[in-house]
Amino acid sequence: MHEYTRDEYVLRCPYCGGNEIIEAFQTAYGAVSATSNKLSGRPLYHSICRKCGSVVRSYVKEPEKLLKRKDRTGD
Repeated sequence: MHEYTRDEYVLRCPYCGGNEIIEAFQTAYGAVSATSNKLSGRPLYHSICRKCGSVVRSYVKEPEKLLKRKDRTGD
């Protein structure tokens, strides 16, 4: 299976067809935490259409860091 990079994944807005996608992130109260590891929040990133403002993708970089260290593979 091909792993998509951010730039390959979101090329065009599905709502308006715009092709200028910008990246933004939220932290603090917008951070994402696993239910088993509430103390380790990660920023939530968004791909946003510059033309219409729609959020076309939300994701967490390094999602494995949401897990407790003992539950991670490769650590």
